[in-house]
Amino acid sequence: MPRVLIVIGALVVVLAGAIVWQRANPLVLRVETEIEASADQVWNVLADRAAYPEWNPFIVRSEGELAVGATITNVMRSGGTDRTFTPTLLAVTPGRELRWIGRLYVPGLFDGEHSFVIEELGPGRVRLVQEETFKGALVPFLTGMLRGETLPGFRAMNDTLAVRAAATR
Repeated sequence: MPRVLIVIGALVVVLAGAIVWQRANPLVLRVETEIEASADQVWNVLADRAAYPEWNPFIVRSEGELAVGATITNVMRSGGTDRTFTPTLLAVTPGRELRWIGRLYVPGLFDGEHSFVIEELGPGRVRLVQEETFKGALVPFLTGMLRGETLPGFRAMNDTLAVRAAATR
């Protein structure tokens, strides 16, 4: 019995250390895209989630009220697989920002804070910044997948959003 307790104690210490280290060293994925459209045009494409199946290769479905504190349901396509997640909205500022946090089961295991920020560069021109900060004990084990599958999904979504928003000019 003491040997089992030592092993369990060691696992708890390792897991706690991984959580503390990873919280101090999060993984951040970021993609910036300049778009020939106004902030309102980009926001309208981003907020029209019923149209996502028509153009969005990354978040292929999104449902729920766009209100701070609301939970939405997103279906993300990555690596040929669809994954459903239900993040909580942290910011909904038309023409400026959409931000949410998603968690896997419990806080600290695998948390992702995702944002879309629209920055005006001049008349009819903006920069769309899509960024996600990943924290939690599982992040070090998923870094390769996140960089290899999720980051290209960000790029693809930004690129197709740019085309769609520019077409509304």
